[in-house]
Amino acid sequence: MAFSAVDETKMLHVPAAYGEPPKGWSWSRLDEVSEGVFDCPHSTPKLTDAGPFVVRTQDIITGVFRPDQAGRVSEETYADRIARVTPSYGDLLYSREGTYFGIAAEVPPKTRVCLGQRMVLIRADRHRLDFSFLRHWLNSPIMAAHIHGYRDGSVTERLNIPTIRALPVLIPPLAEQKAIAALLGALDDKIELNRRMNAKLEEMARALFQSWFVDFDPVRAKLDGRQPFGLDQWTAALFPDSFQYSEAGDIPKGWEVRSLDKIAHYLNGLALQKHPPGEGPTLPVIKIAQLRKGDSVGADRCNTHVPPNYIIQNGDVLFSWSGSLEVELWCGGPGALNQHLFKVTSQEFPKWFYFLWTLYYLDEFRLIAADKATTMGHIQRGHLSAAKVLIPPPDLLDVLTSTISPLIDLLIANRIESQTLATLRDTLLPKLLSGELKAEQFSA
Repeated sequence: MAFSAVDETKMLHVPAAYGEPPKGWSWSRLDEVSEGVFDCPHSTPKLTDAGPFVVRTQDIITGVFRPDQAGRVSEETYADRIARVTPSYGDLLYSREGTYFGIAAEVPPKTRVCLGQRMVLIRADRHRLDFSFLRHWLNSPIMAAHIHGYRDGSVTERLNIPTIRALPVLIPPLAEQKAIAALLGALDDKIELNRRMNAKLEEMARALFQSWFVDFDPVRAKLDGRQPFGLDQWTAALFPDSFQYSEAGDIPKGWEVRSLDKIAHYLNGLALQKHPPGEGPTLPVIKIAQLRKGDSVGADRCNTHVPPNYIIQNGDVLFSWSGSLEVELWCGGPGALNQHLFKVTSQEFPKWFYFLWTLYYLDEFRLIAADKATTMGHIQRGHLSAAKVLIPPPDLLDVLTSTISPLIDLLIANRIESQTLATLRDTLLPKLLSGELKAEQFSA
């Protein structure tokens, strides 16, 4: 790591991965181009159902604050947590500790937020530093490599406040900063648009699933002599007009009950430390952390001598059964399935069917895993067998597939497009930051 003197008392640690900056660009410590770097209150706030948002590290893992998954706090708690500084648009939220440390996100406009534990607020000096450019700089591979391995006396990865204030910041002319931020921001905006669209697509798919397989709305409507809402007459005719008793309770007449593990195969991952990377080609190891992020950037690697059925491809359904239980449609590119993850497949049923049924039981599985006195933070094979699935006759299943499969296919396509855009952004970023490319080259 190179060192350069800023003045007689402050030393600047320039990233070793960066070469000579272009003419007219300079280096500064973060605290020299900021109005302040503010630590969070060192307490865990009590969450409420309504009120201002509290930002935690998991809420910004993609570099964008996601209010749809963030917690909320009371007005009293909010007032207490903004006593030192009130986050506002133009400020950055920065994670300082944990699995996802060293990630920056912008405070959204017209949104009241306060800092959760392990978070820091950075307020750039707008006369010297564009806050959006700073976000891209802090999230760049250059800075990821620079802060890698920072620890503060424990096994937890952590950046202390003096370290954050001393972080190196590359300072192009302000106009160039804004041009770089605008170009990369356009890619980020499309990625975020895809994410919001996918949230709606998944919401639609889950609502249809709830109506058909949980609430039995079409069956109840026909039982009452009504036309099922939202269904054409041919589809409505395929639903029965009565119920039958089963081991799962009253279910539509003519439907079948099976266990979750009888409609799909839940393949447990490998202990991939037994497949260490060598000199040849490697694969990213897909662990729970990669599943939650949705990509394999920065993942450990293994050799390619992994059995083919343990190779993950875009569109595969993955289910983490230990620790943080998640069910996702993987779209982060090829990888190797690590232990504590299931790859879910079926030769009999369409993807939407076993994906949505697994998702349906996720909350129940999380409660089981939370009872660590009996399960040690995970579910067991027996829990898959205990989860019951309702199967309609083949002709009705085919019609329902024609409705839901396009939603799932579009969701996957959007995620793959977002991964492509993220790769493009991450490819452009170091070239823009080195001056090899000029943002003006991409303007209309």
